[in-house]
Amino acid sequence: MSRLLRDQRGQATVEIVALVPLLAVVALALLQLLAAGLAAELADHAAEAGAVAMLQRRDPRDAVHDALPHWSRERMEVVVRGHRVRVKLRPPAPSAGLAEALATTVEADAGPEGR
Repeated sequence: MSRLLRDQRGQATVEIVALVPLLAVVALALLQLLAAGLAAELADHAAEAGAVAMLQRRDPRDAVHDALPHWSRERMEVVVRGHRVRVKLRPPAPSAGLAEALATTVEADAGPEGR
């Protein structure tokens, strides 16, 4: 009977050790999705800040830049066309390809031109 219990205990250890890499991959995937969600929220906030700056007759690119945390500024692209501000933001990721695939683009409109 004692040998049977030892064998089962060993099996449980093997199963737990086998699950650790899977759990690590799932945890990293969840963190990556959270980073992508944060990038979407930051891009939205920054685009709105650029549109508001435009209405206040300030430079929308500077407002977008100031609205983002330092770590994300090198991951952004800003396009201003007419009264629209478009912000593209790539989240932190282990590879440039993954960051590009999870990038978010948000556009804010400052209203009719000529205001």
